[in-house]
Parts: sequence; C-alpha cells; structure tokens
Amino acid sequence: MIKKAILLLLMVCLQSCHYGRMIRYYKADIDDHKIFPYTEVNTGENTFYFKDGSNTDAAKKLDTLRFSVKGQRYVMYKILDDYSETTAFLVIKDDAIVFENYYEGYKRDSISNIFSVSKSVTSLLVGIAIDEGKIESVQDPITRYIPELNDADPLFKKLTLEHLLNMRAGLEFDESYSSPFDEVSRLYYGKKQLKQISGMTFNYEPGTHHEYQSVCTTLLGIAVERVTGMQLGKYLEAKLWIPLDMENPATWSYDDEKNKNTKAFCCLNTTAIDLAKIARLMIHKGEYNGKQIVSKAWVEKLVTPNKENDCYQYQWYSNKCEEDFYALGILGQQVYVSPSDDLIIVRLGKSWTSNGVFISRIKEVLGE
Repeated sequence: MIKKAILLLLMVCLQSCHYGRMIRYYKADIDDHKIFPYTEVNTGENTFYFKDGSNTDAAKKLDTLRFSVKGQRYVMYKILDDYSETTAFLVIKDDAIVFENYYEGYKRDSISNIFSVSKSVTSLLVGIAIDEGKIESVQDPITRYIPELNDADPLFKKLTLEHLLNMRAGLEFDESYSSPFDEVSRLYYGKKQLKQISGMTFNYEPGTHHEYQSVCTTLLGIAVERVTGMQLGKYLEAKLWIPLDMENPATWSYDDEKNKNTKAFCCLNTTAIDLAKIARLMIHKGEYNGKQIVSKAWVEKLVTPNKENDCYQYQWYSNKCEEDFYALGILGQQVYVSPSDDLIIVRLGKSWTSNGVFISRIKEVLGE
C-alpha cells in the first residue's frame, strides 16, 4: 500500500510540478522552447538584411583563422563544428556578414532558447516602457507596479526597479541550477512565478550587494506586462521585432496558461541573425532607419561600464569595464558588441565554449 502511494505521488509530481519537469528533462537545453507554453513573436511586412561580406578581406582572414586544439591547429570553422557544440556563429563587420555558419543540424531560421541573453532584451523593453511614460522612474519601488508584493516581505517596498536592473535586490535566491530544489530551477521549470517570488525573503537590504539573480529580471518582466497590458512577447513584437524588420518569428515562454507571466529572465527563443539586429540597434544608440526605437539615454545606461557593480549595468555586461559590451546566457549564448570596430559577434550553442578566446582573436585579426 505504501509503495503504491509513493508511486502515485511520483506520477502526480512528474505530471504537474517543476520537480517532475526537471527530473524528466534533467537540465536546461536550448530546445526547451518545445516543452513550455509560449507567446508568438511575429515579424512585420519588411525585412532588414545585412550586406554580403563574403568577398571582403575580413571574410578571407576569418576563413583561414586557426586555433590550437590538443596540439593541432585547425581553421575556426572546423573547431566550431567538431569541438564546441556551437549551433550558430556570426561575425558582422561594418554592417556586412563576414562569417556565418550553422552546426548540429541548426539553420539560419532555427530558433533556440537564448537563456539569459533574454535579460538584456528585457532591459530594452523596460527602457521603451519608460520612454512611453508607462513606467515613471527606475527609482520607483517594484510594489508600485506589482502591488501584491506589499503583502510579502516588507523589504519589497524598498526594492526599486534600478536595484533589479543592476542585480542588487538582496533576495535569498540560489542561482546554481544544481538541483530541483533551488529557486532558479523552480522559476525555470515551475508555474506561478509571482506566487513563488511572493514567498521569498531577503538576505540583504536592497541596493547594498550586487548578486546575479534571475528573479530580478522576472519581476521586471511582470512589471512591464502590468503597465502595458500586454504579454512581454507581444510588447517585444510591437516595439522591437516589427520596427527592426526582423527576419524570423520568435517565441517567448511563460510560466503557465492561467497566469501567463513571461519568463523574462531566460526564455526568449530566437535566431542568431535577429540577435545581431539587437546588437546593431545598440551600436546606433537605439536608432534604426531614421527612428528612435529606444532612447539614446537608455542605451547609454546599458553600455556605460558600471565599475561599482562588477561591470554589470542594467542587464548588460561590459568587457573589462571598457567600451565593448555583451549579453550572456548559460551554455555559452552570447551577443558581443564592439562599437569602435563596428563589430558584432553572435554565438549560440548547446554547451559552454571558450567564447572569449574566439572573440579576442577575431578582434585582433580584423584589426590588423
């Protein structure tokens, strides 16, 4: 009788809770857009295409660029194909594609989960909501936009949007992805995001400690949904995807069919070529085709190194606290931007690889 009860409990768990999802799927994967409910993010009537740079000197340099692996030297294409579980690798120089390859069965129009690169996109949407007057100030407490948190830990009333943007919430939150019992796994695999967050407590006074916590972006996403009256994916569609003339439809996963709170911290599912257009927007200070998509002042906030916050500002990283900046997700999803070189590098893949080695060498070679 006890064995039957345990078996029944396990079956219920596997079907209905985040423990079951994690046990079933074991770990996060770039194809997880297939297992979660999602919002469709559609394209518009027009499409922007980067120039063809395949015959440029930059392309020729990258075609012969070699790296060492296990004592042997191989061209970059072969290393990406055979040793890195990369699915997409793009290099765009001066608005021209000088290297573009896809691996592991993925193609130019194959969408995949970009994980925490989603955070950087969410930050742009926060900026647009501010530009439109839907959010008044980053100094506003999150409880202004999510009043349910007034009934949670009292420190939520001191937690501002800027604290969330800079990952200075101070919440008790485990970002390890190491077990089904840590908070980030519950957010990723679970339902009812806001209910989960409402039960959290704080380790520190908000604003006093920088600690990377996905829950910060979750709250920002819900706030944007509240003030716009739209799912985050639809706001993305209206404010970035259609205005930027994206090439491929995307999706954005949400927690469950009842609440439909978007997983702003992790689960935008898109392509490398369209991420490159986000990077291009950043290079052009928020302007595209003669229109200011997001204010120049907001973009400058995202790309100006914050040395007091470990070179992390408003959900973007600065490389060595210098001019270059990037968005980063687990398993090595990365969008790297070097404005002074007019250079964009996008890498998507199934596991971590030495992105920094590729990026630094590419910058060096193209600068010669």
